[in-house]
Amino acid sequence: MQKISAEGLDLKDTVISINRVTKVVKGGKNMSFSALVVVGDGNGVVGFGSGKAKEVPIAIRKGVEAAKKNLVRVPLSISTLPHPIIGNYGAGKVLMKPAPEGTGVIAGAAVRAIMQSLGVHNVVTKVIGSNNPHNIVRATFAGLSRIQSREDVARLRGKRAEEI
Repeated sequence: MQKISAEGLDLKDTVISINRVTKVVKGGKNMSFSALVVVGDGNGVVGFGSGKAKEVPIAIRKGVEAAKKNLVRVPLSISTLPHPIIGNYGAGKVLMKPAPEGTGVIAGAAVRAIMQSLGVHNVVTKVIGSNNPHNIVRATFAGLSRIQSREDVARLRGKRAEEI
């Protein structure tokens, strides 16, 4: 999976989660906010990032900047995934299956945000194990990074794409 540049892309950002984080120090408690953000162009390019700051809007902005540095291109079929895949990260697993036209995005909040940013309109997903948003996002990206297009599989097998 190759990383791509954010220049020239019309990216839309979606906030997946915002956490209030407290650090206990000698003088008391220091409050800050952590934001998990996903960006995508709705046409096969998606990325995620995390930002942390004393205020929520600054944390979101930092998350968007981090997400733009981690953009990847995912090969898609017309409006769904080319084949089923399971993504693993830590204790989280995400099962993603292609669905027929008209099904819609059947997914939890974190996976739904990624699929909509990616431009997938018909997919069925199931989160198995950890429901921590960070683990779910990383597991989803681990699965998406292993998706192969029909042309890639044909080239590996030494055939034409029509034969598969």
